[in-house]
Amino acid sequence: MGVQIQEYATPISVPPARVFKAMSIDIHNLFPKIVDIIESVELSEGTGEAGTIKKLNIIEGGKPKYVLHRVDEIDEAKFVYNFSITGGTGLAETLEKVSFKSQLVETPNGGTIRNVHVDYFTKGDYVVTEEELKAGQAKVEGLVKLCEGFLLANPDY
Repeated sequence: MGVQIQEYATPISVPPARVFKAMSIDIHNLFPKIVDIIESVELSEGTGEAGTIKKLNIIEGGKPKYVLHRVDEIDEAKFVYNFSITGGTGLAETLEKVSFKSQLVETPNGGTIRNVHVDYFTKGDYVVTEEELKAGQAKVEGLVKLCEGFLLANPDY
C-alpha cells in the first residue's frame, strides 16, 4: 500500500460557522437536497460524532453506488472536520481509502478559506495520476461551491 498526499485551499464567501454547519454537522440533511448525484445520506453508526459511519447513496453514470464516510474528528470550536471514505462501490478499486483533513479559517473580509489535506491510500503499487488528483479536487471544490451557493441564497440557514 502506498500513500499519496494532496493539499489545497478553497475560498468561500460565507463565514466559517455557517459553512461548518452545512458541510459537517448537517451534511446528511443538506447534501441530498443540493447535490444532484447524492440520493440520500444514512447514518449507519453513531449520531455525528467521531466514529460515525455515513452511507452516501449516489447515482453516478446512471448507476446506483454508495460510499462509506467515517467521521474521524470533529471540532466545532476550531472548525475541523476530518473524515475518510473507507469503502463502497463508489470508491475506486485502486484505493483502500481516502482520508480528508479539513479546517475552515476565517478571512479578514468575513469569508472562509477551507484548507484540505488528502491522503490517498492505494492498493499495491498503484500511483494516483495527476489527472485523478485534479478530478478529485474538482469534485470536492464543486461540492464546496454548491454549498456556498445554497448558503448565499439562504441567509437564514
